[in-house]
Amino acid sequence: MIKKLQLPLQTMNLVVGFMVWVIISSLIPFISEDIAIAPERLAIVTAVPVVLGSILRIPLGYYANVFGARIIFLVSFILLLFPVFYLSEASSFSDLIISGLFLGIGGAVFSVGVTSLPKYYPKERHGFVNGIYGAGNIGTAVTTFSAPLIATQIGWSNTVKIYLILLLIFAALNFFFGDRHEPKVKTPIIEQIKGVYKNEKLWFFSLFYFITFGSFVAFTIYLPNFLVSNFGLDKVDAGMRTAGFIALATFLRPVGGWLADKLQPLLLLMGTFFVYTIAAIVLAFSPTIGIYTVGSLAIAVSAGIGNGVIFKLVPFYFNKQAGIANGIVSMMGGLGGFFPPIMLSIIFSVTGQYSIGFMLLSQVALASLVLVVWMYYQDRLQLAAEVFKSTGQGILVTDISGKIKTVNPAFTKLTGFEEEDVIGQNPSIMKSDRQPKDFYKEMWQEIEQKGMWQGEIWNRRKNGEEYLQWLNISAVKDDTGEVVRYVGTFTDITSEYQKKTGAIPVMTT
Repeated sequence: MIKKLQLPLQTMNLVVGFMVWVIISSLIPFISEDIAIAPERLAIVTAVPVVLGSILRIPLGYYANVFGARIIFLVSFILLLFPVFYLSEASSFSDLIISGLFLGIGGAVFSVGVTSLPKYYPKERHGFVNGIYGAGNIGTAVTTFSAPLIATQIGWSNTVKIYLILLLIFAALNFFFGDRHEPKVKTPIIEQIKGVYKNEKLWFFSLFYFITFGSFVAFTIYLPNFLVSNFGLDKVDAGMRTAGFIALATFLRPVGGWLADKLQPLLLLMGTFFVYTIAAIVLAFSPTIGIYTVGSLAIAVSAGIGNGVIFKLVPFYFNKQAGIANGIVSMMGGLGGFFPPIMLSIIFSVTGQYSIGFMLLSQVALASLVLVVWMYYQDRLQLAAEVFKSTGQGILVTDISGKIKTVNPAFTKLTGFEEEDVIGQNPSIMKSDRQPKDFYKEMWQEIEQKGMWQGEIWNRRKNGEEYLQWLNISAVKDDTGEVVRYVGTFTDITSEYQKKTGAIPVMTT
């Protein structure tokens, strides 16, 4: 029963963590009425919670494997009581920075669930499960929508204090209903880092999540104030529009995970970054509120689906180092939400517009699209290489002059010839004397006419033993129809021949 509760419990934990994480950005229009904040410092105040929320994801992901999700969530919610209370009593810019920094713990808990929950489900469901858990970032929408409404009634300080009650409730829920027997993984953190940091896929996924989750976080903290200052919307309307952006991206996250379970994840990422590129270009031209809304919603769709897809890929490629890999990738996503608001603020202060910032987003998305395409074809090449190496049939590839270019391990097992024995040689080094010259002449005539030949042929192993092959030779052509290489595949059928004839293989010298 406890195990079945972990997905809903940990998802709600994430909801609460993200609700706390964005308190400042959601209430900044109200806070700035009581605390003087220079315009150029607004972006810093709203972005600061992202810093610790990003960096802490690595140790929290690791320790979720060591101690289990129950302990990490429980301790995190207790620790969050202090910055939440401090924020409710804030009276200066410094107070906002200090409390905001430690509110980052709320965002850091993300790496706990994506490390813990896959332990309870088969691999083919990891995308959907992590997608459901990731939907917990709806907590940002809950705060963005509700906090301004409550603040208009009881003030921003009392609104912040309400979160203390919520944190205490969920600390208690984790104490009583968290899984005390979750499987633990206690591989030293340095050993796990060594196991992943040289893998280029880790850094590609980090870049992709930097964009997808980073843009989600950036728009969450950037939109409320931007919609008020740039389009003249009132604070509640701006909060509701931002909540709509968050809700759409959140709803589509499990959809992205589910699609990644059913379809090729890298193809889904290609579509995601294509939409990102177009949408960012639309936003760069400072459109009307209507067109700006369409562009923002396109970003929300891309962010939601992209987030779900990426956390299908991470545990798939890094199953043994899931904790540290999840932590690194999710940290980069969090940092992706820290830099854009500051960058946009600097660009606006220099140029008076945000166009350059959105054009940069479009170019980074386009570069990511190119990288995903490259990864897709690399995976296909790797798959072909694995098939080539693992198949039980002997395979040799020659150029058009008949020189052997490569062979697979099964070739060596069947013939006794090592790769270095045959590279650059003609396959005739394995030739027996059982077939007449006309046999080979007719064989190559058929290859030239039909593009392939198959049949029985006697050849010789390295030790001199003759054996019977079932051989298939195919001519490989390029796009112009020219033959560029020949591929031979064969199996040893000597034992079948012996059963039929009672013959004994001949040893030659």
